[in-house]
Amino acid sequence: QVQLVESGGGSVQAGGSLRLSCAASGRTFSYYGMGWIRQAPGKEREFVAAIRQSGINTQYSDSVKGRFTISRDNAKNTVYLQMNSLKPDDTAVYYCAASSLGISSNYKHYDYWGQGTQVTVSS
Repeated sequence: QVQLVESGGGSVQAGGSLRLSCAASGRTFSYYGMGWIRQAPGKEREFVAAIRQSGINTQYSDSVKGRFTISRDNAKNTVYLQMNSLKPDDTAVYYCAASSLGISSNYKHYDYWGQGTQVTVSS
């Protein structure tokens, strides 16, 4: 089992920045690829970003590429999502998730999920 706890969400104006953190506990953090997935009201879950166990390889959705950066610190059992140039369309609940398959853009490949943190971007 892996327990994931997100933090860092909040409200920001368009063009602003937020940094999400996800602290992991339980089984060895470095065994898992990590991802951020978001869900806006009335919409399906949407892949945002993922990072391989080593932290070397990353993957982003086209909608956030160039604005968001995913990173991880295996010594601190934490994964981060730096979000810059935020847009109202980025408003959603952001979930941190762990995958034993490594890096994946398919949210169905993730085994463990956090409770989510709300990000609201106003125009």
